[in-house]
Amino acid sequence: MIIDGKGLSNQLDNSMKAEVDAMHEAGIEPKLVVIIVGNDPASQIYVRNKHRKAIKLGITSIIERRPQDFTQAELLALIDQYNRDDSVHGILVQLPLPKQIDETTIIRAIAIEKDVDGFRPENIGKLFNNSQGYYPVSCTPKGIMTMLSHYEIDPRGQHAVIVGDSNIVGRPMGALLLNAGATVTYTHILTKDLASFTRTADILIVATGVAHLIKAAAIKPGATVIDVGMDRDENGKLVGDVDYDHAKDVAGAITPVPGGVGPMTITALMQQTLELTKLATQRTLETVK
Repeated sequence: MIIDGKGLSNQLDNSMKAEVDAMHEAGIEPKLVVIIVGNDPASQIYVRNKHRKAIKLGITSIIERRPQDFTQAELLALIDQYNRDDSVHGILVQLPLPKQIDETTIIRAIAIEKDVDGFRPENIGKLFNNSQGYYPVSCTPKGIMTMLSHYEIDPRGQHAVIVGDSNIVGRPMGALLLNAGATVTYTHILTKDLASFTRTADILIVATGVAHLIKAAAIKPGATVIDVGMDRDENGKLVGDVDYDHAKDVAGAITPVPGGVGPMTITALMQQTLELTKLATQRTLETVK
């Protein structure tokens, strides 16, 4: 089974567009600000795709582009400007940032009520504590959980193996799966005899940035394989971290690259923008009362 993230994303657009239209009728304008510093090619593509999706749904999208030599103080001032702007509901600073800027400082500077990426320590803490109620979480893991649910792949009682330990994908992905009842094993590119772990996975999530790291022989027959990688092979072709052409004959379900995880990451971002908009509107109404 091919897990069609692009197709699912398009399906979810309809319900999100209806939700945005209802907000507009109520006088509410969801607004997302994306700040990008430097000229990283992959980041430019991500930001462009996010902007296109927002416009398609009727979400106001502001892109703030700044040069490679933009200072940390200047970036903090820009974030503060949008923190104080009540018309803005979500703020996203595109990662990675140039070396002169500390990512942790920048993430902490974003107002918690506008942390659309779910990267602030408070929201990460809620995720790992399996706190109840709504709070934003990292968009790629959120998009993956939506795909699993849509394709009726239940993590409960399953062994999930995560390959990759980033704060953006690997770590929050494991927490979401653990919260959903899976048994989770964390691995990464330094793990000795990596295949001995991946071959035990009922659900295998790979996010390393290493093209074709996972071969078909390293996959348990019938496993669900989620490939987060976006890499280039020796011919310049866009490929994933999984050797898809061979792995699809072993896996029970698998995401392609492109057209798998990427579109659902952007969908999750839009969903969280709408959730933060609703929360902000609720706070405003309570203040008026």
